[in-house]
Amino acid sequence: MISSDRELRLAMLGMIEGNGHPYSWSAIVNGYDPVAMAACPYAGIPVYLGKQPLETVRIPGARVTHVWTDDPTDAPKVAAASRIAHVVAQPEDVIGQVDAVIVATDDGQDHVRRVRPFIEAGLPVFIDKPLATTVADLRQFVQWHAQGHVLLSTSGMRYMPEMQLHAAQQAHVGDLRWITSFTCKTWERYGIHALEALSPLLGPGFQTVQAHSDAGGDVMHLTHASGVRVTIGAIHDAYGSFGAIHLYGTRGDLALKHADTYTAFRAQLVAFVDLLRTGVRPLPFAETVELMAVIIAGLRSRDQGGATVSVRGVLEEVGGVREVG
Repeated sequence: MISSDRELRLAMLGMIEGNGHPYSWSAIVNGYDPVAMAACPYAGIPVYLGKQPLETVRIPGARVTHVWTDDPTDAPKVAAASRIAHVVAQPEDVIGQVDAVIVATDDGQDHVRRVRPFIEAGLPVFIDKPLATTVADLRQFVQWHAQGHVLLSTSGMRYMPEMQLHAAQQAHVGDLRWITSFTCKTWERYGIHALEALSPLLGPGFQTVQAHSDAGGDVMHLTHASGVRVTIGAIHDAYGSFGAIHLYGTRGDLALKHADTYTAFRAQLVAFVDLLRTGVRPLPFAETVELMAVIIAGLRSRDQGGATVSVRGVLEEVGGVREVG
């Protein structure tokens, strides 16, 4: 745990095509320069930031102090937009300069390599979703967790306000029987968004995954120990439908749509800051591991022509998760 009597120093590391988190997450923590942010190559970021009163965009008690990007020409632009004091030549240069690291890339197949230097240095790490997309990499994260290293990986969809159902909505739906959830892009890169959006409603207990795939994307059929049926679409080019969720129950149905990106991302980052301050995780690491096993099971099903794949079988290959801390 890091004392609350001083400001947390965070490093924002990595930036790949299609992912503007170094701009947005750093701005949410630090505040931002509206003029410099207007040049952000991800047009949606200044739009949702601009919906908030400028003076309120900040997470008190924390600051992104260092930034590194895969393309060195991006880092000064991010630093100017999101008020980051230091641009570093190599990601490892932040070791000894910060209290924790944010790996801001959604390339789950490369996270072990990106994270390893900071784990070995004893730094807490937040890893953008998905944590890992292979059994070997997921096993490595489980081992690091068992050794007591502080790791957190979530999708902002877990924190979207639209999914915080109130009593009247729950009464309208009744007992859940089927959930559909949707994402654009690919199952391996964005499927975790659709999965984490509904996961708080069901909790652990995913059992099987079966993929129905073609060149345009995947539709994944999941079973859950609760008996609720789950269908997740990952259709590559359907950007306008991202974040659509539908709940079907014994009394009624309810359509939900993610609309408040700022609030979801801010809550996600606050959860990491709170973990650093208190040592209390926002969700058990075992739950994150199960969700990654669902992603891996979906990839296997697709590779096997739509065979039904056991989530438990994937978890057995990964090895048990012992909660620590």
